Amino acid sequence: MMKKDLASLIRQAESDLAPVFAGFSQVEELWTGRVLAAFARHQVAARHFTPTTGYGYDDIARDTLEALCADIFRAEAAICRPQLASGTHTLAVCLFGLLLPGEELLVATGAPYDTLEGVIGFHREPGSLAEMGVSCRVVDLNDQGQVDIPAVVAAMTPQTRVVFLQRSRGYALRPSLMPQDMAAVVAAVKQKNPAAFVMVDNCYGAFVTPEEPTFFGADLVAGSLIKNLGGGIAPTGGYIAGTTKAVERVAHRLTAPGIGREVGSYEASYRPFYQGLFMAPHTVCQALKTAALAARVAELLGMAALPGPFEARSDIIQALLMGSPEKVVAYCQGIQSASPVDSFASPEPWDMPGYEDQVIMAAGAFVQGASIELSCDAPMRPPYAVYQQGALTYVSGKLAVMQAFARLMEVSDA
Repeated sequence: MMKKDLASLIRQAESDLAPVFAGFSQVEELWTGRVLAAFARHQVAARHFTPTTGYGYDDIARDTLEALCADIFRAEAAICRPQLASGTHTLAVCLFGLLLPGEELLVATGAPYDTLEGVIGFHREPGSLAEMGVSCRVVDLNDQGQVDIPAVVAAMTPQTRVVFLQRSRGYALRPSLMPQDMAAVVAAVKQKNPAAFVMVDNCYGAFVTPEEPTFFGADLVAGSLIKNLGGGIAPTGGYIAGTTKAVERVAHRLTAPGIGREVGSYEASYRPFYQGLFMAPHTVCQALKTAALAARVAELLGMAALPGPFEARSDIIQALLMGSPEKVVAYCQGIQSASPVDSFASPEPWDMPGYEDQVIMAAGAFVQGASIELSCDAPMRPPYAVYQQGALTYVSGKLAVMQAFARLMEVSDA
């Protein structure tokens, strides 16, 4: 297929997706209104962008940002700060805060994301939950790709302290979980053991749907600020929101027992965090449009896309089945070549820390590793699918998708 034909295919896909794009825009408008209302309630002003040093006692910028985060998630408390280095770090702090030696983590969404295997201690990593005496069991999803609630309840024991849900598909070809579907999980878990925490890995999911897991009783949600909630502007950080009981336990693990959320300074300005949160609904909408476009183009070319272009979405991840290592590399290199940063680089699979298989990552981003900016990565293992996410603007995302499919066609025709 010539490049001209690919341009026609893009136009057809955009026309087909008009009602889908309109739905994304409606969710953007809903969340923008909520975010604006929260900013007004907390009277955000220029003083909230002021840096702090040392211990950071009474840091109005930090405390107001966390109050905003709690408000938006309809939660009792929140932690939202740059000291959380990544999504995995944020999730790890939560798990170490909620679990004690002799207790159990029950993962209710099948095998966890690769980088959590080290945190849990599947391979007896030093400093893991397993080394601390915390056990872990995994309950697979049912045949429909949903949480198998009867199996989860049956698996719970008196030692089960945390029931863990991963909202996004991660590196798995399964549906992402809808927040409203978590209500039945929370109810069943709490009926079996009211003291158990339901924790949700919310990475890639914030502002994609009209609701968040905390709207339906989840004790804790956690994610990275260089994904959705940072709007492509936050330079680092993570967020945690939920019940006061859960957040306080995590806060004492983040800093130190007896200190909790009271300390933590940041000498750079907090402005990017506030501005990123304000921009997040719009940026997530751009990412969703880019994902749906990639899915529709793939479908028109006879390829499999998960989710399909017209399916409901709960995260920004778009899986595209390539079928061979060569096609995985070609698509990722196409995305990289259309990036604003490091477009000249040519990504190759490598032994990335925290992953069992080699991983290829295309990420020509202003913020290193920011998944809300356009990126595409894949573990080099069958069925050889790429996982695309993000795009700060739809137009740049569209141009990158066009370039990636053009590169893919060169390999297919060779």
